[in-house]
Amino acid sequence: MPLPFTVLFEDNHLLVVNKSSGILVQGDATGDIPLVEFGKQYIKEKYAKPGEVFLGVVHRLDRPVSGVVVLARTSKALERMNALFRDRETEKIYWAIVRKKPTSPEGTLVHWLSKDEKKNKTTAYSSEKPGALRSELTYKVLASGPGCWLLQVNPVTGRPHQIRVQLASMGCVIGGDLKYGDTQANDDGSIYLHARQLSFLHPVKKERISFEAPLPDVGLWKNFPNFGNQV
Repeated sequence: MPLPFTVLFEDNHLLVVNKSSGILVQGDATGDIPLVEFGKQYIKEKYAKPGEVFLGVVHRLDRPVSGVVVLARTSKALERMNALFRDRETEKIYWAIVRKKPTSPEGTLVHWLSKDEKKNKTTAYSSEKPGALRSELTYKVLASGPGCWLLQVNPVTGRPHQIRVQLASMGCVIGGDLKYGDTQANDDGSIYLHARQLSFLHPVKKERISFEAPLPDVGLWKNFPNFGNQV
């Protein structure tokens, strides 16, 4: 079975990959094989490791989202990476394709988000609500294509479905995202949201490292060939 990722970086502490859309990062009730298990298979086969392979989930991307994912190869690296994400000491850049032009070419969005775990859907409120978490991102329009616009999104907070629901709340639903209001599904079930870049201090070497994931070479992504290498 082909691996649903390409390797962007690996050392004794980390495995950084470009995840394909449609793959869970961590297992859930569906029983589908998650990215972390494919990662363990990759390490086990490449290094002929006997027994169980350790690989820890540092953060997640939604199933229909592609892009950079960091996995930890040791418990020490996992603990330190978890702290970096918790303390917002990482820099994340996402690219999204929306079907409606934002009213402003760039801006900041602040909402209070509440997730319904049973429905796996997040609601955005424009003012503070009990139990809802303050969520912030910035965006800017990078380019336009036929009936679509490419946005760069920098999340300040990291809430479930944050980018999807916040962009939808300003009338700019991400292409293919039926859950948040788009009317046209992608054939492969993906949405046009891609974790483009991730930067942080290496958990052991303490050097700043940055990873950039090539865009999927499918659908509306093909309208933007001048914005990074595609795979």
